[in-house]
Amino acid sequence: MTDAPNDDVSNLTFEAALQELERIVGRLEQGQVPLEESIENYRRGEALKARCDDLLKRAEARVETIATGADGAPKGVAPLDPG
Repeated sequence: MTDAPNDDVSNLTFEAALQELERIVGRLEQGQVPLEESIENYRRGEALKARCDDLLKRAEARVETIATGADGAPKGVAPLDPG
């Protein structure tokens, strides 16, 4: 995987995008990256962050809570946010 901002991030898994984002943040925090490379890394990081946000929103939409009956036994599932 390369840190070039124009590389497509739309096929990355959440874990892969997050790992690359953490690597970029670490490099930027060290402060020893040339300015132009820092700008490119920042742009790539923004794309990775957007990918992670999108995947988290999709996962959140699929989260379901277990509905329980009066006896405490599971009786079905319901969306986390029914609204």
